[in-house]
Amino acid sequence: MKTDANRFEVRLAKNDADIRAAQQLRYRVFVEEMGADVSPEDHAEKIEQDRFDPYFDHLLLIDKSIEPDAFGNHVVGVYRLMRDAAARNGVGFYGAGEYDLSKLETSPRKCVELGRSCIAKEHRGGVGIHLLWDGLGDYVISNNIEIMFGVASFHGADIAPLKNALAYLHHSYLAPDDLRVKVLEKHYISLNQMPVEQIDRKLALREIPSLIKAYLRLGGFVGDGAFVDHEFNTVDVCLIMDTKRMVTKYRDFYARNRG
Repeated sequence: MKTDANRFEVRLAKNDADIRAAQQLRYRVFVEEMGADVSPEDHAEKIEQDRFDPYFDHLLLIDKSIEPDAFGNHVVGVYRLMRDAAARNGVGFYGAGEYDLSKLETSPRKCVELGRSCIAKEHRGGVGIHLLWDGLGDYVISNNIEIMFGVASFHGADIAPLKNALAYLHHSYLAPDDLRVKVLEKHYISLNQMPVEQIDRKLALREIPSLIKAYLRLGGFVGDGAFVDHEFNTVDVCLIMDTKRMVTKYRDFYARNRG
């Protein structure tokens, strides 16, 4: 899998050095920028990692114009991708620590979990995210994926400032029953934070992170409930995308690389 737009390349990690480069970028974004907590050992090495990393495919955005560091690192964007078969044969889905995923885990339809998506600060707002999405589309089509899902985050671990946005997601984008995963009971916080008539739609759209809005525009849904991740300093929602329910725009987007 390779996408070359002059200075950029998108491909899957090939070795431990590639994965480490992804973990270093994740450290810069999630720890240094967003305030996520990692172990003293990981702080010392400036990496963000977990026990799930060996079971994921790591999609990389590489800027070939950057002089690689001592580790050959010029990775400027990453996505973590775990297919259902890898989850069954490994440690399970990462999102199972926050959500009851049984509706997806028992489905005969092929699915992939998305996570740890980030772009280096100096590359945001440019072509990078579009190239990563092209690579994701190629991955989805190559592996006959029907359902994509993953935890997406609001920055900060306080629900109060997000009540308007969370209620908007609940009333406008709640997943159909067959895909409606739910936050584990002991962590469950309702998205339904206010009646629909009280929602300020314009404010909600300003508060919802760009990545979540992008998935929703393409026909995505959210699961039932929010999860407060104190370790990562985020409020999480589960995004679910069903290729059979997606709008035409979505199908066209992910079919582009196939002509």
